[in-house]
Amino acid sequence: MRTRSLKKNKINVVTLGCSKNVYDSEVLMGQLKASGKDVAHEEEGNIVVINTCGFINNAKEESVNTILEYLNKKEDGDVDKVFVTGCLSERYKPDLEKEIPDVDQYFGTSDLPQLLKALGADYKHELIGERLTTTPKNYAYLKIAEGCDRPCSFCAIPLMRGKHKSTPIENLVTEASNLAANGVKELILIAQDLTYYGLDLYKKRALADLLKELVKVEGIEWIRLHYAFPTGFPKDVLQVIREEKKVCNYIDIPLQHISDKILKSMRRGTTYDKTTQLLKDFRTAVPGMAIRTTLIVGYPGETEEDFNILKEWVKEMRFERLGCFTYSHEENTHAYTLEDDVPEEVKQQRASEIMDIQSQISWELNQEKVGKTYRCIIDRKEGNYFVGRTEFDSPDVDNEVLIDASKYYVKIGDFTEVEILDAGDFDLYGKPLTSQEA
Repeated sequence: MRTRSLKKNKINVVTLGCSKNVYDSEVLMGQLKASGKDVAHEEEGNIVVINTCGFINNAKEESVNTILEYLNKKEDGDVDKVFVTGCLSERYKPDLEKEIPDVDQYFGTSDLPQLLKALGADYKHELIGERLTTTPKNYAYLKIAEGCDRPCSFCAIPLMRGKHKSTPIENLVTEASNLAANGVKELILIAQDLTYYGLDLYKKRALADLLKELVKVEGIEWIRLHYAFPTGFPKDVLQVIREEKKVCNYIDIPLQHISDKILKSMRRGTTYDKTTQLLKDFRTAVPGMAIRTTLIVGYPGETEEDFNILKEWVKEMRFERLGCFTYSHEENTHAYTLEDDVPEEVKQQRASEIMDIQSQISWELNQEKVGKTYRCIIDRKEGNYFVGRTEFDSPDVDNEVLIDASKYYVKIGDFTEVEILDAGDFDLYGKPLTSQEA
């Protein structure tokens, strides 16, 4: 028999999916705190808000399983209410209401005021840039735009996030200043598409203009760019990266594939030659830049020949950072009209082959760092190591610098110069040049 929880009204926000969801959860939590609510991130609470992901099959399964997990807690009396928001409920709300009716209420990606009302809070328009960050204190995500206007055949993001909408530069500077005042030293700029930033507001691509304003924010020392689209990339951004010390020599630019046939079917608006030239332009304009990309294998119609073109290109380009995903057949996308004709085991094998190639490239590039010294930011202590990053590495997805905590002490959240002593495929091992002995 269900017994009502005796806990006070504490709201537990559970975040699934990408950094854009992390940001949205932080905004939600900031609004709740401003209304005097007791709110926490992924801790015990008798009211639960699950911010879901609906991007690909694995993410959707994780979201549904998490919903069911908390509904079981509700049935057991450990939780009083379960609310669901985010991409999954934006995309599948009618189906979810029918299939999982025990959720108290479902909300979409643009329903923040309604969600707050259901939680007994008011939406406060004046809280520009106010949020409760859930990342380590030294870095934070800064979402500069919402939605996407790109027509990529495989992607359901426009269905869940709508059309591209840039946030004004002055609002982002205010938000960055608030973050810096709270100890944030690194901004990670995110959007569905950084390349498109400003076209809707300023009638031009304004990412470079935004960067020039953000570097003026006192306390911010690193600014990192994530999720740029290759087509129409504004080359003036490269000049800013090269000239402004605060802007990391790093860019995340998901390229997805390189076979012309697959790129055309994906509706990427580019070709093998144009993409290759763009990467050469990056490396010419910003020597030593770390380029991160993501690829999709197993797209409908991908032949062994297409895959071999991709493999050879990865070997040639020698990306500093690379991730690889298997194609997910998503309803209501253009690619859903195509036959999902690459068997799952072939998709997995191809992804493994790409990552094997990248592991070797990463190992070789890392060996070149041994004996050199890099400025690192220290994110956390984990086990016997302090864990830091160079400017060429983003949190959670890239290489890490490990410092033996039994020998050295460094302060979490601070920058420190680290000499690299050894290197593996994806980890560097180093000693701080200035350290108190552990």
